[in-house]
Amino acid sequence: MKNNDVRWDYVEHRLDDAGGDAGIFYKNLLTGESWSHNGDEAFLAASVIKLPIFMAVCRFVSRGEASWEERITAGLEERVPPCGALYFFEEEMSVKLKTLCSLMISISDNMATNMVIRRFGIDALNAEFLRMGLKETRLERLLYDSEASRAGRQNYFVPAEIAMLLEQIYKRTFIDEENSCFIEDVLLTQQIAHKIPGKLPPGFNVANKTGEDDGITNDVGLVYGRDPFVICFAFNNANVPVANDIIRDVSADICNWITTRDRFMRGSRVNKGE
Repeated sequence: MKNNDVRWDYVEHRLDDAGGDAGIFYKNLLTGESWSHNGDEAFLAASVIKLPIFMAVCRFVSRGEASWEERITAGLEERVPPCGALYFFEEEMSVKLKTLCSLMISISDNMATNMVIRRFGIDALNAEFLRMGLKETRLERLLYDSEASRAGRQNYFVPAEIAMLLEQIYKRTFIDEENSCFIEDVLLTQQIAHKIPGKLPPGFNVANKTGEDDGITNDVGLVYGRDPFVICFAFNNANVPVANDIIRDVSADICNWITTRDRFMRGSRVNKGE
């Protein structure tokens, strides 16, 4: 990215404040300009893994291998702690696949996520990830599977790979226009909005998916404005409150720069009599 765009040197300096490992990938969807800090590296995903799972399911449904109307049943023994609502059901439940995916994204429902993973299987989802162009983003275990976690199996995402998927959604090229719009609409229902959307100025909207755990805070999103952009943040082994401040500040800085630049360019045209 050009030096007179966003002060990425300042961003890199701020990353040190969060400690641990950080990755950021940014791309302006109008100009194609991009910037990355460890954006091609794999990070512990936490709930960000729910986005590629959802998108893989969309592909299964589009090929007729599943139906949004099919019901998936889970017993009480399959409950896992919130985020989410399904944990609080006190009896066996049967929920439509479409509803599970919506809950998985909008309120990051962990039980809904595990129900979807069990329905399709880890191997099938990872195979679909590869077909989607995800080389290092991968699913290795269910959520809250402490035994698998102790064995070293974790879920990972690569900021640049998720940014690629978000760009396809924006350009309506993920499967087709209908599926891209559906995924975008679900992302826009996101209820966890304290990171990328946290300090954005008026006139900007966000379709995003967060992830958090001990020492982990992530957020990936499409930011809509005069210059739409994708931005994906990953912080592992970090000071989470500080990292969240960085996510909010950097996202707002980009939007403010876009606004300032547009005003400057409009003023220049007026001065030139255009």
